[in-house]
Amino acid sequence: MVSPAVALAFLPLLLTLLIKYRFFFMLFYRAVLVRIWKDLVSGLSREQRAYQYVLTHAIPGDPDSILDAFDIWCSKIEFISNIGPKKGKILDRLLLEHSPLTVLELGAHCGYSTVRIARALPLGARLYSIEMDQNNAAIAEKIIRLAGFDDNTVELIVNPSDEVIPKLHSEYGLERLDFVFMDHWKKCYAPDLQMLEGSGMLCKGSMIVADNVLFPGAPRFLRHVRKSGLYDWKVHRATLEYSKGIRDGMAELVIIK
Repeated sequence: MVSPAVALAFLPLLLTLLIKYRFFFMLFYRAVLVRIWKDLVSGLSREQRAYQYVLTHAIPGDPDSILDAFDIWCSKIEFISNIGPKKGKILDRLLLEHSPLTVLELGAHCGYSTVRIARALPLGARLYSIEMDQNNAAIAEKIIRLAGFDDNTVELIVNPSDEVIPKLHSEYGLERLDFVFMDHWKKCYAPDLQMLEGSGMLCKGSMIVADNVLFPGAPRFLRHVRKSGLYDWKVHRATLEYSKGIRDGMAELVIIK
């Protein structure tokens, strides 16, 4: 049994840790504890709850309205790791500057970033979005179509990225990728990038944007980028989506060879 005196001696340390890591504790509460509780109470997944909110609060056919509804839900109701509005504006700018015609997204999740990318594409461009989770892909499909994008603009592919990437040329007829957005499992960033490099579809000027490279982090991916000599690259510093005080960053890579 710990005596009151010993417990009291540890109180300043406990308070210091709580203050120092308060943003991480809040993230754990919102992303894990709230999710577990609402899963049990509602009988729905977090992604299904997000879709229901967007469906009842957004204007069909209006991508901006759908993104706004997502942002309100994720910031005020439950946490979902979309790219969010702050880093999303960086992505918007890069897309508008680059005007890609063929885009690959790795990790559609609920369709937030898919809609964000699709609305910024020039006329005639096409987005191929890969999502391995069938349940999430079903919701993403509904969100994408609710935003007004058809199969000619956005094609959703339900399979793991390492199975789809080798087939992009043979099964989907892709010759070149102008833009790649990575926001799937961080451990897959490096092997998927290397697979894309070996595919021959990344050409001089092709851009790769990868979210969450600082938190939760993709160190192997960043090491490969540094050592490869293939890229002109930078990390856009930001904070984690829908959070305060947690530093994050989004990598921007442009093929120079």
